[in-house]
Amino acid sequence: MAVYTDITDEELAGLLADFDLGQALSLKGVAEGVENSNFLLETEAGRFFLTVYERRVKADDLPFFLELLRWIAGRGFPSATPIADREGRILKAVRGKPCAIVSFLSGLAVRRPSAAHCREAGAGLAELHLAAEGFPRTRANDLGQAAWAPMFSGLAGAAEGLKPGLAATISSDLELLAGRWPRDLPTGIVHADFFPDNVFFSKGKFAGAIDFYFACEDALAYDVAVALNAWCFEPDGSFNITSARQLVAGYESRRRLSDLERAALPILAHGAAMRFFLTRLHDWGATPAGALVKPKDPLEYERKLAVHRAAPDLVLFGAPQGAAK
Repeated sequence: MAVYTDITDEELAGLLADFDLGQALSLKGVAEGVENSNFLLETEAGRFFLTVYERRVKADDLPFFLELLRWIAGRGFPSATPIADREGRILKAVRGKPCAIVSFLSGLAVRRPSAAHCREAGAGLAELHLAAEGFPRTRANDLGQAAWAPMFSGLAGAAEGLKPGLAATISSDLELLAGRWPRDLPTGIVHADFFPDNVFFSKGKFAGAIDFYFACEDALAYDVAVALNAWCFEPDGSFNITSARQLVAGYESRRRLSDLERAALPILAHGAAMRFFLTRLHDWGATPAGALVKPKDPLEYERKLAVHRAAPDLVLFGAPQGAAK
């Protein structure tokens, strides 16, 4: 979450005039993340989030994202639900930009997930995949494997500036990923950004997920790989096998991985690390001056790429001595 667009009292009042939410009591910007402008909104009807869509989110994709939230909420998955105005519209506009108001989701994200948190998160991810089954809309993953090489073509200089020799290493990774990327795995709607700051807990139990603005159709196991990278690396860069085992066990408590999916986890995790390295590298030099946000360090995911490169079977939980905890 971040704030790129300020909203005046008059603009907010004009937006709320279309809803049955009463008058605004407060509006506070939330300064985290890099994608959209987000605000904690309190009205006479309660607490909500207001999101103004910026940058990478395409306006044509917004109906997919918002209808997906409404679909999974209707099937019992805990997520922020879009609020419709009096005409039934959930996509609105403020200051010439698309926006939406969603319900407030209770719970807290954890900064240092334990193995128990990882198990709960894995179970929650599987519940999301099951809740999204049958969703009638589709959206391709525009940040999937096919996009990585074209994306890097404009970022090679930035990579070299971060670390001499890195451009050649990334090019080699991309060639390997293109040759080994699996094409025959079960697919469905994936979150594609299932990071600890997008998952809420209450009393140690999974309480919901937010920030579905990368959701798309892709291999379900790719979502597991994204989560393994996001949840199971320690601050010192080591891979925590205990946490990884718990995350996968939690997932499989709700949805069993096939043998093909399990075998594909190493290359999927390598690729998922590449995806986040590339988008972080892009954002590192593209975040607007004055935005209430600090872009995330691409070198964090460069280090994860190095781990996957050195121990390609790591996420099968057979790490070499000293490579993991």
